[in-house]
This record gives sequence, structure tokens and C-alpha cells, in this order.
Amino acid sequence: MEEQERAAMVATEVMTAMTRLRARLRAESGPSSMPWTWSQLTTLARIINDGPTTASALAQAEYVRRQSMAETIAALRSGGLITSYQDPDDGRKTVISATEKGRNLSETIPAVREEWLAARICEKLNSREKQILSEAASIMERIADS
Repeated sequence: MEEQERAAMVATEVMTAMTRLRARLRAESGPSSMPWTWSQLTTLARIINDGPTTASALAQAEYVRRQSMAETIAALRSGGLITSYQDPDDGRKTVISATEKGRNLSETIPAVREEWLAARICEKLNSREKQILSEAASIMERIADS
């Protein structure tokens, strides 16, 4: 098998595994997270972690089109998770920040997901597999950042 064919197979395997794991994490997050999509929650987390920002900056950081980010922002705003205001330095820009409700939701869901995932890793993987998974996570971060 050629290297390019093997890379394509690995890419498919990784994407399938990521999709299944993401769906399982969402299911394990509890009812408070159910109306929120993964992209909405990651966008909310980015707003909280990076501080107030613009829709354009969010779209670029999340690797999505501006129109897609506008939909995500609209959903977060209608749920009371974010608020926006005019940029004091540039009145043409709108700055987006998280509300207290958004911060509370963002703090709760990752903790539940992390707890579930840590328990599965502890229960299902041996020491060698845990090391491999850690290395794979590092590799995936490197791919995402390239």
C-alpha cells in the first residue's frame, strides 16, 4: 500500500473515531448541554478563554465561514449565553463577550465530559495505551495547528 493511500485510511479512521467520541461526549454531558451543538459550545469556550472578540476573529479561529459563525453567534445570543456591544475604539465593529449564564454553562459541561472520559480511559486502557493516546492527542494538536 502506498504511503498516500495509508494516510487516507488513517485520516478516515481518525475522523470516524473523533465523530463518534464527540457524539458520545455530548450524550454524556447531561440535559443542560443538549440544545447546544459542539461548535456552539467550543465557540462559547473560545469567547470565554480568549476574552471579548469579534465574529470575524471567531470565524478565523474556529476555521469556519463568517456566515456559519453568524449562525452560531445568533444561537448563543438567543440562549442568553453571549452579549455584544460596539467596539469603543472602532464603532464599525461589534465585540462579543460571554454572559454569566454562558460562563456557568461553559464551566459545567467540560467538567462532566472530562470526568466521563477520564473514567473510561482509566477503566478501559492499560498503561501503554494511555501513553499512546497521550502521544496521539499531541500529534492531533500539531496537525490542527499546522
